[in-house]
Amino acid sequence: MGAYLDHAATAPVLPEAAEAFAHAAAELGNPSAVHAFGRTTRRIVEESREEIAAVLGADPAEVILTSGGTEADNLAVLGRWEALAGEGPEVAGRRLGVVVSAIEHPAVLESAHHLAQRRGAGLHVAPVTADGVLDLDALADHLEQAERAGVRIAVCSVMWANNETGAIQPIPELVDLAGTHGIEVHSDAVQAAAHLPIDFGASGLAALSISGHKLGAPVGIGALIARRDHALAPHHHGGVQERGVRSGTVPAAGARALAVALTAAAERRADEARRLAGLRDRLQAGLLAIAPDARIWSAGADRLPGHLLASVPGTRSESVLFALDMAGIAASAGSACRAGVVGASAAVLALGGTEEEARSSLRFTLGRTTTAAEVDAALTTLPSVLTRARAALEGIR
Repeated sequence: MGAYLDHAATAPVLPEAAEAFAHAAAELGNPSAVHAFGRTTRRIVEESREEIAAVLGADPAEVILTSGGTEADNLAVLGRWEALAGEGPEVAGRRLGVVVSAIEHPAVLESAHHLAQRRGAGLHVAPVTADGVLDLDALADHLEQAERAGVRIAVCSVMWANNETGAIQPIPELVDLAGTHGIEVHSDAVQAAAHLPIDFGASGLAALSISGHKLGAPVGIGALIARRDHALAPHHHGGVQERGVRSGTVPAAGARALAVALTAAAERRADEARRLAGLRDRLQAGLLAIAPDARIWSAGADRLPGHLLASVPGTRSESVLFALDMAGIAASAGSACRAGVVGASAAVLALGGTEEEARSSLRFTLGRTTTAAEVDAALTTLPSVLTRARAALEGIR
């Protein structure tokens, strides 16, 4: 018996999203064309944009369609900084800075490091608490110091919920804190959008990222929700699509699938949250019964209902994942965006974990198709897998 416990990486495509994608893809015409075929495709795009906006509490004009969460995050960080910086790292004599949290997805964290290394941006990586939640007191101290030093923060980016631990971040408090310093906030909501209610208009955020394949849409579609007065510089050139900041033919079929998947997630959210939390707790309790010395990360924080990140002493992530895969159990270690490379968990290190703990981390993420039988299959398989993994590591040592 197998089990797919890696929904945070890619959720199975919803049948209704696949059907919507296929129906829209069958339409002829570029949505930018003025003929009847083009107008039909344009209508699909704009109706999808309206539906996405309605679910997220945004205005349709605020929805910028992208290829996914990574592009949306890059546009939010790089596009914002470039819009303010122009050709240099200073504006009106003030150095421009970027603030990101220590637990950001590489799409945000590496964009911020790029600005620091290539564009001279002042970069501050804000710490998190032992529970994996943004340390607001530490951030407040930094923002005060930056203001006294004459640094202008171009963008502050903190994810809504962590992709490894599931820890939900204090976005309302962050927006209030940043607002006292005139700083606009972007949030990567790629993991959160499927599980938490999001009201962009009420959030006070300047921008927010989502990705279709975390929601049940096909890979290749996402969106950056950005206020109209939030200046962004384009990173694709060659057209004026998507408010002039994202050139290229607008993916009508992807937009339709994203809208359908997002609506479905919102309609099922409350019931799914209860169901997934129950399954997650069952898996967590079973894992601790098998490996009492395992450490559950962000256990004391408010987490997404289906996320479980654990470190099992005496093992290596890659050997455990390989053995689970051979048994038909799909799990992960850390962020999935590492091109098949299993390394030390960035989240574990950011939470103060040791290198050993980071290299022995396992991420289980449950979703729409997860059943109790799948959880039990994983728990049945884990004892022998962990025993072999510990023996193998001991042999190496």
